[in-house]
Amino acid sequence: MTAVGIVSDTHLPRFGTALPRALVDGLRAAQVSRILHCGDFTEPLAADLFEDIAPFDAVAGNNDGEELWERFGRKKIVTIAGVAIGLVHGDGSRPAPATALGAFAHERVDVICFGHSHQPLIERHGGVLLVNPGSPTDKRRMPRYSYAVLRIENRQVEAELHSYDDRTVMLDSPG
Repeated sequence: MTAVGIVSDTHLPRFGTALPRALVDGLRAAQVSRILHCGDFTEPLAADLFEDIAPFDAVAGNNDGEELWERFGRKKIVTIAGVAIGLVHGDGSRPAPATALGAFAHERVDVICFGHSHQPLIERHGGVLLVNPGSPTDKRRMPRYSYAVLRIENRQVEAELHSYDDRTVMLDSPG
């Protein structure tokens, strides 16, 4: 089984300079072998923090600058354990699921991961699994902070949302 962490809309450093302890602990407990970010880092800081946990890939969102757009692009397809995963931020005027589906209308994907709305979502449209992990740092109108984990086995994909109430960063105590 392969586990993949899915995050979006971290908006760092606006919400701090470290990842919430609940997020880091959750990704490590899930034994993710990769982390995918669906945009709106706002600064490269978040990418560096996630790279300390597992290999990392991403797309840039509407709040990301040119450096992140050039490094990650705005849309891509990554293949993990035989599963084609489309990544897009999903910004636009249409509802986020429609925007995400439209971004890959002419490409074969098994899963589309997107962000932008900060509203967690897991649903199937035809044969495509749509996953919006919400935000681990900026819950907006949602009751809790969130991220998602994809579990892939024999090219079958399941997604699960994980949420928490406290975005506190617990620093390691000195030696």
